[in-house]
Formats: sequence, C-alpha cells, structure tokens
Amino acid sequence: MDMHSREQYLETLREEYRRASKQEKSRLLNEAGRRTRLNRKVLIRKLAHPRPVGERRRARRKASYGSEVVSALVVVWELFDYPCGQRLVAALREHTDRLRGNGELRCSDQVSERLKKVSPATIDRLLKRERQVRKLRRNRSPGVHPLLYQKVPVKVASEWDTDEVGNLQVDFVEHCGRSTAGEYVHTLSAVDIASSWWEAEAIPTRSQQATQEGLDRIRKRAPFRFREIHPDNDRRLINDLLWRYCLRRKIRMSRSRPYKKNDNAWVEQRNWTHVRKEVGYRRLDTTAELDLLRRLYGQLRLYKNFFQPAMKLKHKVREGGRIHRRYDTPQTPYQRLMESGQLSASAQAKLKHQYEGLRVSTLRRSIERLRAQLFDLVESKDETGLRKRRRGRPIRAAWTRKRATQNQ
Repeated sequence: MDMHSREQYLETLREEYRRASKQEKSRLLNEAGRRTRLNRKVLIRKLAHPRPVGERRRARRKASYGSEVVSALVVVWELFDYPCGQRLVAALREHTDRLRGNGELRCSDQVSERLKKVSPATIDRLLKRERQVRKLRRNRSPGVHPLLYQKVPVKVASEWDTDEVGNLQVDFVEHCGRSTAGEYVHTLSAVDIASSWWEAEAIPTRSQQATQEGLDRIRKRAPFRFREIHPDNDRRLINDLLWRYCLRRKIRMSRSRPYKKNDNAWVEQRNWTHVRKEVGYRRLDTTAELDLLRRLYGQLRLYKNFFQPAMKLKHKVREGGRIHRRYDTPQTPYQRLMESGQLSASAQAKLKHQYEGLRVSTLRRSIERLRAQLFDLVESKDETGLRKRRRGRPIRAAWTRKRATQNQ
C-alpha cells in the first residue's frame, strides 16, 4: 500500500490498539507489520505515541552562509577557473586576503573569515545552482571536433560483414611502463575481421602525423586492399588528417561507441595475444628500442599470420544460464585469405611464394633473439628511466629531427 493508505489504516487501528490487552497488542502489531511492512518499533511509536495534528516541526537551523558569502565565493571561483570544492578551499585559505588587498574581491571582514573557514562539501553545495545555470560541463576530449565525429558513423559488432576481406579494426597499445609522463613508443595494431590477418607498426609518438605514416606502411605491406578502418574514439585516429587520407584512397571509416570496449573486440584480443604477451608492459622510449620493436614486429607478423591457427565463432546458443559456443575449424590467416576467393591471382601467387620461403623454426628463434635484445635494452635503464649506456636518443629529439629534415 502507498503512504496515504498506510496512514488511514493505522488511524483506524490506533484506538483499538490503545484499549487492547498485551496479547491482543502483539497480534495487532503482527497483522500491521504484514500489511504495512514497517518495522515493529516504528509501528509501536505510530500506534502508541502518535504526533498531535497541530504539533509544529522543529525549526530549521539558520543558514551560516548567506547570499553575500555566495556572491564573494562565485567571484573567487571564476578567478580560479571554476575548480572543485577541494581545490577551491586551498585557494581561499591563501588568496582571500590578497584578493581583497588588490581590489579584486570586495567583501566585509566577516564574509572574508567565513570564506576562509568554509568546507569543500559546503562549497560544492553553495555553487551547485551556479554550475547548473552556467551549464559547466568538462569535456573529456576538448581537442576533438564534434562535426568530424558526426561524419564518422558508429558501428557495432553485429553490423560487420565477417566474410568480406579488408575491414580492419585498429587500436593503439602504449608502451609507457608505470608512468605516462614524457614521450614513449606506441604500437599501432590492426586486424582484418574476416581473415584474422594482423599487422602492427611501432610509432615514436601518438601524433596524427606519426599515426598516418604508420597506417600507410601497414596498408602498403598488407596482401589485400583496405575497404574500411574502424578505430575507437581516440582523436589521434579520428582527425582531419586521417579522414582526408581515407577519402583520397577510398577507404571507409567507422568508429566504436564511446566507452564500449567490446565494439573493438577483434583488435582488443590481439592487443593481448600478439603484443602484450610478446613485448610485455615495460617502458620503451628510445630510438634503439623503437628500431628493435619494428624488427620484432616484422618477424612476428609472419609467424602469427602464416603459422598460428585461429578459431572463429560460428554461432552461440543460450541454454538456461549457460552459453554454448560453436567454432569453425582452426585455420591460419594465410589459409583463410587463400580460401576467401577475394584476392587477385598475383596477390595469391605472391603470398604462396612467401609462405614457401618461410621456416617456422627460424622465425621463432629470430623472435626470441629480438625479444632478448629488446629486454636487455630496457633493463639497461635505471629506475628513473635514464640510460646507463647510450644506445639511442630519446624519442622526442629523434622524431623532431626527422620531421625537420623532411620539411627542408
């Protein structure tokens, strides 16, 4: 029952409860508890000691911070670029008297003392309406142009044609170690949805120019034509530079839904199996490490694409609380491409010739050797990230010098 029905029911029960014996009161309380679902102590208080109709509620405490305090608080809040209450408290403690001395804040001594004693929670409460009026909402990606995001359509996993070769999901893998400070190497990872063909390119910085150059190198060595690329909402991948690049080469572009990682499930899986399991989580931030990582990916792409079978999900059936998945016969990406019938005769001949010239044991030993060299370089750095043995320049200096040479 609702609140009004409950009060009416208790009103009819109240007089009977007062006149009842102890055993009868217990029975009435049990019945009222089943009907109203109120606690037994609450029912006793409502039936035995009801509040008189004319009784006044306790007067509310007078507000400690009036309109003059709020006005002064808003002035300081604007000067410090609308910080939260916890950050604004520190500014009020230190700068209130200085602002009054400079004439930036005009208030009485009483208001000034209250500003220096106000708590962070009270600040947020006093400024709540002001935030709503000004419609202050921090954009998580202020550098992203909203019109460009309107051009790039959102695509979910159920909308993909899993039989068409050339639709790629792309993503970044950061090699920053325990700190994202400074510049460090990134891996641009791409996987074809139909064949599971995987490509990776190590880039020195996650800039728009470096991203375009890395994607162009991947496109040139892939055995098929790019039809569509599908990044997440990273502005290093969705930008005017890459948008125009796709338009010139007639490549479609789509994107995932914000904060929906499963929309990029194919490439997210390879980020673990093909990148993290091979390279790890260590920090890579020198040109020597960048060169070694590129050489490692050159061998790793051949090993994964030609000799590592992958399973593809055919369908899944839910039976009660369990999901039964059915997979097709495991095949390597090379086999799926050859059986797709979507490659030209020259591309098939080139792939077959490349496959016949490879030896899995040689590739595996080469991968292990390059990994060992890469880990030796990383371990030669001390805890602060500085090199003990100068085997390479920092990424930022080398990248800046390269761009300056190309622009001359």
